[in-house]
Amino acid sequence: MADQLPHSSEKRSSAELERATTSGSTSSGSSSSFEYDPQVHRLQSRNTELDLERHRTGVSRALSRTETQRTQHALTVGESLKSRQSTTPLPAFGAGKPYPPPLPAREEYVVEFDGPDDPLYPLNWPVMRKSYISAMLAFTSICSTFDSAIFSSSTKNVSKQFDVGIVVATLSSSLYIVGYASGPLMWAPLSELKGRRLPIIIGMLGFGIFNTAVAVAKDVQTIMICRFFAGVFGSSPLAVVAAVFSDIWNNRQRGVAIAMFSSTVFLGPLVANFIGGFINMSYLGWRWTAYIPAFMGYAAFVMNLFFLEESYPPVVLVEKASELRRRTKNWGIHAKQEEIEVDLRELIVNNFSRPLRLLFNEPLILAVTIYLSFIYGLLYCFLTAYTLVFQGVYGMNPGVAGLPLFGMVVGLFIAASYVIWASRGYNRRLDANGGVPIPEWRLPPVIIGGALFAAGLFWFGWTGFSGTIHWIVPTLSGLFTGFGLLIIFIQLFNYLIDTYLMFAASAIAANTFCRSMVAAAFPLFSRQMFEGMGIQYASTLLGCVAAVLVPIPVGFYFFGKRLRMKSKFAPFYEAVQESHAAEDESDAIAEETVQR
Repeated sequence: MADQLPHSSEKRSSAELERATTSGSTSSGSSSSFEYDPQVHRLQSRNTELDLERHRTGVSRALSRTETQRTQHALTVGESLKSRQSTTPLPAFGAGKPYPPPLPAREEYVVEFDGPDDPLYPLNWPVMRKSYISAMLAFTSICSTFDSAIFSSSTKNVSKQFDVGIVVATLSSSLYIVGYASGPLMWAPLSELKGRRLPIIIGMLGFGIFNTAVAVAKDVQTIMICRFFAGVFGSSPLAVVAAVFSDIWNNRQRGVAIAMFSSTVFLGPLVANFIGGFINMSYLGWRWTAYIPAFMGYAAFVMNLFFLEESYPPVVLVEKASELRRRTKNWGIHAKQEEIEVDLRELIVNNFSRPLRLLFNEPLILAVTIYLSFIYGLLYCFLTAYTLVFQGVYGMNPGVAGLPLFGMVVGLFIAASYVIWASRGYNRRLDANGGVPIPEWRLPPVIIGGALFAAGLFWFGWTGFSGTIHWIVPTLSGLFTGFGLLIIFIQLFNYLIDTYLMFAASAIAANTFCRSMVAAAFPLFSRQMFEGMGIQYASTLLGCVAAVLVPIPVGFYFFGKRLRMKSKFAPFYEAVQESHAAEDESDAIAEETVQR
């Protein structure tokens, strides 16, 4: 732009200035187009965590980090928006002043990370900081998932209080999960535009407010509306937390972090069921099944407000640029993320739709979403099935009938322990492969977990339908179903994150949207299915569907690489290894030449 406009003190017409400005922004912002560019895809492929973990020279590391952040910015939400050319002239500068000369090339004013060891870069944060942030986000997630199930134990009491049918009262749970499906379409793109911290803080505040509204509701309409919006705001951590983990943990450590996150997704509903049962049996009444999640949401809001740090690298650079502007008084300093011009219409059409475009255009995400949708739907189906078996068949009260779900909880902990133990073997394979992560390494446990999950469904149905077998036997089936649930969820989540990296939030949002919509339907027909078909045959049907889905991870294990190479969003690391080896060799030659 500086080359096109002369450094003159003469007053120029607003039309001339606007034409020059438009021309400059067009030439410098060519990467803003969302059209697929093979060069961009190649940069994305060779500048992920791979460059951060390999032993390369200081110069090549710094250049790689810069290139990585530029690519991440070029493909982030909002950057694809093109400025609309205005037909109105620019306003006068004011006070009779001429328009000032243009700034020098803006590239000189763009802040970057200071090499691969920059402490500001989230991957370089101290382990203690990463750990307390991860624990805080795990609690934030469990607040949301806990609320998804605790209110379902109040269905009968809500039905009596407002004189509506059981199915209508069940809508309060389904609408919450529909909110789960809708929210990520907003939260994930927002996290890629404004950072991870803001959506989580806003989400937990709204979550607490709408749960409070449910607790004090005077009619069933208020309950339904507020449960939906509680789900919308409560979905924020589900869409964003896994992306935070991808920001702060590398491939060697992320498996443990995702195991913790995935445990909260399933642990919340399983623990909530018996707690809700005892609350409804006590003098507190059903309203406290909404008050308690509200208080948890407020606590999470306060913790995140004061202790959660921004982890999205482009937005971290925005904060760095802001500090430099303030301290140096040089107002030209900025981050690449600040060059984004947000147009509301195009933002909605082109970027809030990104999760849906990923869902329907990426076969990997679509197939993983189908599998996880069934698994996640069965989680809420189990809440109905366990109630029918242990209350209806074994005659337990609502509180005690929720305790057999601890069989699944134990299975979850076994699966989490396995993931932590197996991460050491994964790290050894990573080192042996020169630091190049292969997403398909995550899949073998999914195959085993899928088989055990299907077996657990048959076990539960055929041992719990008659009441002649001791209650501990169907309870122990939870070891298989709980283990399978978490293993499938953890490993496929890691598979999505390893595959899509900088688009993790949008990929997970697409997944969350679909599986939440499926899960919202399960409570509406689960009771009728188990009562109509019989517990044993309904479980057999679900077990057969689970067995049919097992080949999905098998297919990815053998053909996943081909799909990733065809993707517009997924890095393909194998093609990178040789180029890095060549670069390392050239760096070594250059250093040797300098020393001579």
